[in-house]
Amino acid sequence: MSAGNAVSTTYLELSQDGGGAHKFYEVSVDGQVVTVRYGRIGAAGQTQTSTFPSADKARAAAAKKVGEKVRKGYAPAVPGQRAPRAVTRRQVSSAPSTARAVAPVLWRFATGSAAFGIHVDDEHCWVGNQAGDVYTLDHDGGVRARFSLPDGVKCLVADDFWIYAGCDDGKVYDLSSKLPFAAYDISADVDIFWLDIHEGVLNVSDRAGRITVIDHEDEHQWARRSQGEHAWMVRADDRAVYHGHQRGVTAYTPDGGGELWHTQTRGGVLFGWQEDDTLYAGTAHRVVQRLSKTNGAIEATYACDSAVYSCATSPGGRFVFAGDAASSVYCFDQDGSRLWKLATGGGSALSMQYHDERLYLVTTDGALLCVDASETAVAAAQQGTVPVARDVKLAAALPAYAPATTVAAVTAVAQAPAGAIVVECVQYSGRLRVHVVSEGYDHSWNVQFPRAIREPGARYVVDALHPAAGGFYRVRGDIRRLL
Repeated sequence: MSAGNAVSTTYLELSQDGGGAHKFYEVSVDGQVVTVRYGRIGAAGQTQTSTFPSADKARAAAAKKVGEKVRKGYAPAVPGQRAPRAVTRRQVSSAPSTARAVAPVLWRFATGSAAFGIHVDDEHCWVGNQAGDVYTLDHDGGVRARFSLPDGVKCLVADDFWIYAGCDDGKVYDLSSKLPFAAYDISADVDIFWLDIHEGVLNVSDRAGRITVIDHEDEHQWARRSQGEHAWMVRADDRAVYHGHQRGVTAYTPDGGGELWHTQTRGGVLFGWQEDDTLYAGTAHRVVQRLSKTNGAIEATYACDSAVYSCATSPGGRFVFAGDAASSVYCFDQDGSRLWKLATGGGSALSMQYHDERLYLVTTDGALLCVDASETAVAAAQQGTVPVARDVKLAAALPAYAPATTVAAVTAVAQAPAGAIVVECVQYSGRLRVHVVSEGYDHSWNVQFPRAIREPGARYVVDALHPAAGGFYRVRGDIRRLL
């Protein structure tokens, strides 16, 4: 430790070659106050502060924390000497549209930064941008919530009714409760391009053309390298993990045991969408191609006029939509016939999703657009009649929820909502797990739980737990420390 002005600080790093951890851990003692800062090397990280009855107890607590990390392989280091994780932002251009007519945009929300992440469900629209902001809006454009994440949002994905944001800092944040928490922490050598989550299993595609699979306990399961680099697509279901890269789409068994099929697409894959039995790959060579999940056979091709940045379908693939690099949006029938092409009226669509006759786009200028995709509205737009798009304003008083590093405390379960459940942190096989204490649950199952607030022996009260197909529980609602 180095002393100065009665403050002593210990800085440690854990950086493993070949795809391991890339983290720092810093402990500072100032009298009775112990401050812990930790995170990815090169990032600001997260901070926790604790106050102890005396300076001696504070120093003892700090020494214990340092000792625990040293035993796990952390070593003293100098801040700034080791490079942070590699982050590749998608380099995109956006030319003016050549379409004669403009899409019927109902409303537009400017997020303030280029946006890739989008998810739409029956209640909300979610959008995440490169500034780390995630907003939820209702379908009429009203802004309902804002999450402030530590780094740029790569993408938003849903797994049942859980919503996750994959960020440039290598963490995947669960946004399903009021306070987000880091559910997964991706290895530092993975330059993340895209991700998908299926039944709690995280699938990550990266710049090197690899697929990395991590389970609900944030533990590495398997990794494979496909034939091409720059993998902008990963989708998963019960039968396979589908990996789209420069040389096409490759399907792997869910356990990583082997390759099921590989199909070379017309151009490198820039985006991917899936239905129950089919995949849709948008490519740099101006097409979307539909592939069979069974054998990878190309079933249809949808021709655009510029590189395809994004694609989506209506339920069952009745209509196929695409957004290109020239600020245009397209609609095709399922066989490949182009039904219409319209200008977005803004930038190019980097992600899109269809819901209930509306097409939601996030664009290169950082806007979330709601387009009326009904036949009546599109026909009117083709004749030059479109509604006046409403610009959605952000309420000045809207709070921003940041990831949780501490939680509120209760002295009894009765202080939590009715039906609340008690869980406990336990040491198991050298790792800190969370198991259910309350009756009526399988006590052998682990709980997916924020790592930032786990402490050995600590008990917490959660609002609800839901079983997942992989044999674990997920938290719904607030988390409180049980004193």
